[in-house]
Amino acid sequence: MIERVNPASLYQSPVFSQGTIAPAGRTLYVGGQNGVDADGVMASGVVAQVTQAIANVQAVLEAAGTTPDDVAKLTIYLDQTVDPREAYAASVEAWGARRTAVTAMLVAGLAVPGALVEIEAIASLPEQPAR
Repeated sequence: MIERVNPASLYQSPVFSQGTIAPAGRTLYVGGQNGVDADGVMASGVVAQVTQAIANVQAVLEAAGTTPDDVAKLTIYLDQTVDPREAYAASVEAWGARRTAVTAMLVAGLAVPGALVEIEAIASLPEQPAR
């Protein structure tokens, strides 16, 4: 469903796309997910939090009837104390080889105490069957 846009004149990343085109229709906006499990326990450390946050994003996608392959955009917020390279490596490991458009940024802090990462997603949903 998602078309990846990677102009030859730009850097060809093996892990993200420069742009994505989502077909018109239904769109899922996944609110910011932290490294908190179903019991409300925050994972320890940036790698564990990134892994859990991505698992949470994937749970929302599944509940909405879509998959990570239908994600047009991820936004990753990292606490300014985090080493972005460590977080990036963890996100590639957890997200897989999907060349999703991604924006990552360092922020002064996140709203959830102890959170080092927050991840949002925008996904294209399959059309609902006619009733």
